[in-house]
Amino acid sequence: MRTVHKFLPVVIAGALALSAPAFAADWSVKGGDGALGFSGTQTGKGFSGRFGKYDGSITLDPAHPESGHAKITVDMTSATTGDSQRDGALPGHDWFDVKTFPTAVFEVKDFKAKGGDAYDAEGTLTIKGVSKAVVLPLTIDINGSTLHAKGHLQLVRSAFSVGTGPWTSGQWVALEVGVDVDVTAHGG
Repeated sequence: MRTVHKFLPVVIAGALALSAPAFAADWSVKGGDGALGFSGTQTGKGFSGRFGKYDGSITLDPAHPESGHAKITVDMTSATTGDSQRDGALPGHDWFDVKTFPTAVFEVKDFKAKGGDAYDAEGTLTIKGVSKAVVLPLTIDINGSTLHAKGHLQLVRSAFSVGTGPWTSGQWVALEVGVDVDVTAHGG
């Protein structure tokens, strides 16, 4: 009987620990805290660009990533490539149509742990009013109140109506586009 009394507090503590809710932390993402880039091929030559303005939030408990979520909003008017002709065309109707669709949104419904610091962010990407389910493979490093996320995603631009009119085919600008995420979020 005495032995049972010794272990009773341990059993109760264990049961409480197992039933305790997950403690997710919240982080804020702001443009300038890293890079949100894109790349493609135009007339056989690669190019890259970036979005200078974006913000959002990430909620993640690494012990229970499936309960996490995030929402990142990208200011499409902030796209630059360093080429004046391309930068002048991107805001137009055929490309990002920023007058009608000034923002793009990536809303993560959950994170899937893949081992170590690797995750799949599963969610919906909306560009030019077109929403598609996507999976963004990420590495996520959490250090105190800082979260660093890095990943790459391949997209087909025409699936989001990016590059219409004479740009619909991949004749001059390839349909495949890369999206690169390397951002630091703060909070925790």
